[in-house]
Amino acid sequence: MRSSVRRTRDAGGGLPVGEDRGVTDDSGHPQDAHQVPDVGVGPWPGGPDAWPDDPRYDPELLAHGDRRNVVDAYRYWTVEAIVADLDTRRHPFHVAIENWAHDLNIGSVVRTANAFNSAGVHVVGRRRWNRRGAMVTDRYLHVHHHPDAAALATWAAGAGPGGTRLPIVGIDNVPGSVALETHVLPPRCVLLLGQESTGLTEGAQAVCDVVLHITQHGSTRSLNAGAAAAIAMHTWLVRHG
Repeated sequence: MRSSVRRTRDAGGGLPVGEDRGVTDDSGHPQDAHQVPDVGVGPWPGGPDAWPDDPRYDPELLAHGDRRNVVDAYRYWTVEAIVADLDTRRHPFHVAIENWAHDLNIGSVVRTANAFNSAGVHVVGRRRWNRRGAMVTDRYLHVHHHPDAAALATWAAGAGPGGTRLPIVGIDNVPGSVALETHVLPPRCVLLLGQESTGLTEGAQAVCDVVLHITQHGSTRSLNAGAAAAIAMHTWLVRHG
């Protein structure tokens, strides 16, 4: 997103382990639990005879330990069980980001959307994106793809409860944009961000109900797109979470 902020004239759960340190394989299981003995949890004490009789638990993690970047309540759970539990309490806002130049900020946006338990993440434009910055958190989210902003708008037209429309709220510093801190975000909506360098495209702006900017008080003209997304999501949570 080129510039999701506007200057003003006034002066004025769990440990980050496992996937962050590259010791898990693609299924989330540790490659070698002895590589990082100071993080996460080791094998379930007492061996197989003491394992919980609960289908949510992963036998491999119980046997070898859980070094993933998950909160303690989800230790030893399968990915599918964690997703199912998160689905019972997702927040009803979605996050969308345009992806025309393989924006590296998408991973950061996805990770933050996971932290705030967003209903979903939508990649608009190129389907491929660098997942390294997401720290594998995309496994616990519902990630969707739309070829362009018009397709996102078509999806949003019937994505609300009972097939109602979800408003699309753009986040960018463009002429006519409104200060985020002065606007009440809808209880159900899509937060749409643009590329780091170019901001929201004209097509994306056209499908937005409103475009908001984040007021800035320093000398730089813009915020990192990942940071802007985090501010927008947290603003929604302060109001509705």
